[in-house]
Amino acid sequence: MIDNIAANQRFALVTETYSPQINGVANTLGRLVDGLLLRHHAVQLVRPAQTGETIGRDLRGAFSELRVRGLPIPGYPELQWGLPASVKLQRLWRRERPDAIYLATEGPLGWSALRVARRMGIPVISGFHTNFQQYSDHYGLSLFHKPMMSYLRWFHGRTQLTLTASPAQQRELMRAGMQNLALLGRGVDCERFHPGHRNSALRASWQVADTDLVLLHVGRLAAEKNLGLLVQAWQRLQQNQVPGSPRLRLVIVGDGPSRADLQRQLPDAVFTGALVGEPLTQAYASADLFVFPSVTETFGNVVTEAMASGLAVCAFDLAAAHQHIRDRFSGCLAAEGHESLFLENLDWLIKDAEGRRSIRMHARHRASQLGWGDVVQRFEGYLLKAATRQPAGLPALLGK
Repeated sequence: MIDNIAANQRFALVTETYSPQINGVANTLGRLVDGLLLRHHAVQLVRPAQTGETIGRDLRGAFSELRVRGLPIPGYPELQWGLPASVKLQRLWRRERPDAIYLATEGPLGWSALRVARRMGIPVISGFHTNFQQYSDHYGLSLFHKPMMSYLRWFHGRTQLTLTASPAQQRELMRAGMQNLALLGRGVDCERFHPGHRNSALRASWQVADTDLVLLHVGRLAAEKNLGLLVQAWQRLQQNQVPGSPRLRLVIVGDGPSRADLQRQLPDAVFTGALVGEPLTQAYASADLFVFPSVTETFGNVVTEAMASGLAVCAFDLAAAHQHIRDRFSGCLAAEGHESLFLENLDWLIKDAEGRRSIRMHARHRASQLGWGDVVQRFEGYLLKAATRQPAGLPALLGK
C-alpha cells in the first residue's frame, strides 16, 4: 500500500531542540528532516524559539518552521522548554494538514501537539530521544522518577508507535511497561567523520608530539554525564605514568554547567568549548582514544562519530557502545557500575599499542556500515504507515 502513496506527503515534526543547537537530538532530527526533504516530502518543524529568535513562521520551499514560546530548561539555560501552543498548531494544521506527525518531545509543547492531533484525527508517532527519567537522579529530583515514568508511559501510549534509538533501549522501555515500540536507530556520516581529517597543526596547538596520545571527550559538560569518572581516570593515569610510556594529553570538547568545576579539577586538560563543522571533525581525527563515561545516553552519537574517526573508544556497555562495539575488538566495554573495569580498559588501551591500532581499524570499519540512508528510509516508512491508518473518533485529551 505504501508504494502506491503519492510522493510529496506533508509531515510535521515537533521538538524542543534543532540546529544550530549542538546536541545529539538536534543532530538526529536534522538528518531526518534533510532526508525527508530529499525524498520530496514537505516538512513542518515546530519548536520553541531560542534566545534572540522571534516567534513566528518561516517558509523555505518544502520546509517550514514554526517557532513558539518557551521557557529555559532548568540546568540547560541554552535550551527552551516549549510552552503549549494548541491554538497556533490547530490554526496551522487546519490550513496545512499534515499526513502524519512525529513528536520528539514529551514536554508541554509535545503534549499540546498530541492533544490537537488527536482532536483533529491526525496520525501521530513519537520518539524516545532523552532519558529525562534518569536525569532526575542527577538534579536532586529522584522523587519524581516514578511519576515521570508514569507520564512517559501515558504520553507514548497515546501515539501509534514509539521509535527507539537502539534494541537495548527498546528492551529497557518494554520492561518499563511501554508498548508499540519500533527501532529507528542512528547513523553516522563517515565522510565527515574520517581519520583523514587528522591535523598536525591542531595537535601542535595542544602541545602534543606525534608519539604522544590524545585522550578525547566530546559531550555536554553536565552532572548527568558521569564526568567524575573522567576526572578520576585522568588523575589515576597521571599518578601511574611510568618512564618510557607515551606522553598523554586530555582534550575536552563541549560546554555546560560543569565546565568551570572541571577546569579546576583538570588544570592540565585542553578545553575547546563546543565545536561544530570542520573544527569538530579535526578534533576527533587528531585524537587517539575516546573516553566516554556516560551511563544516561539514549544512544550517544559521539560514540559512533569517534569510531568513524578511527578512535579507540573506552565506554560502558550501554546504548551506542553496546550496539556497535565488540569488546577488545572494536573498542573496550565495561558493564554499568564496574568503574574499576572501565579504568582497567583505559589502561590497556594506552599500554597496548598493537591492540589499540587493531581496535582503531575495526572501529572505523564498523562505523562505515552505519549510514544515515537506512535510518531515514525506516523513518519515512514509519510515517507513511502511520499516514495510511487515519484514526477515526479518537477521544481528545483533557485540557484546553
